[in-house]
Amino acid sequence: MPRKKKTETEETAEELSGEELEKKAEAESTTNESELEEKKKKLLEKVKKLKEKIEGEEVSTEELKEKVKVKKRTDMLIPLEEYVKSGIYLGTRVVTPSMKPFVYRRRADGLAIFNTDIIDEKLKEGIEYLSGFAPEDVILVCKRQAGWKAAKKFSEVTGIKVFTKKYPAGILTNTKLPDFFENELTIVCDSWLDKNSLHDTLNVHKKVLMICDTNNFAQGANKIVIGNNKSPKSLGVIFYLLARGYCKARGIEADIPDLEWWTSEEEEDKSREKIEKVEAKFGV
Repeated sequence: MPRKKKTETEETAEELSGEELEKKAEAESTTNESELEEKKKKLLEKVKKLKEKIEGEEVSTEELKEKVKVKKRTDMLIPLEEYVKSGIYLGTRVVTPSMKPFVYRRRADGLAIFNTDIIDEKLKEGIEYLSGFAPEDVILVCKRQAGWKAAKKFSEVTGIKVFTKKYPAGILTNTKLPDFFENELTIVCDSWLDKNSLHDTLNVHKKVLMICDTNNFAQGANKIVIGNNKSPKSLGVIFYLLARGYCKARGIEADIPDLEWWTSEEEEDKSREKIEKVEAKFGV
């Protein structure tokens, strides 16, 4: 039977004495440890560089987010502070499914708060949508007294017909009425108070631009503007921006008062408010 050939390691082991073999093994072990330490060191350096890169990217991301936020603010129709001052972001304690996506949070007292960025975006969309209709084809309906002042001025500068206090039922549907007329778009200030005009518009299959608070349903609306539709200041901001945007888009030359006029309270409004407070206090 042929003799098995010895490996190089076995031959070396035979040539070395026990003490020499031990020294060689120790040297090899030390070399391996040195190599491991070197590899570990290089790996740690790579990890450090990678960490620095990731942290740098995180900083860049935060900076980018901040820049986007600032750009959003500068692109707003009016400064954010003006939205806040008008209370346009204040909703009610009731939030319908239609309005839930636009609510940012709830206050401690239960009032729902609209997202101001979305308010601004919806106003831009509303202006663009409204601008597609000629003044004679649009009507604005606002039964809420808080919006009368702004609604009348909106009508004056845009040429759009407005109905305040009372909307004549059937004016859009009953051809036998002497004041019957056809329109293409109805701006509804509040779907609860202005439900007659909303129903008439839908019955004749015309378009609806609706101002919605958190307690409003948006069914039937082709386009919505969101915000507080119960406050004179808030409605003043909405009608001011709609009027300004509409006139600009359609090239209408009009003397539009500045925002302060639209959001200021008239003396009669202040007097009425005081009377209401006194009546509420004494239970009248």
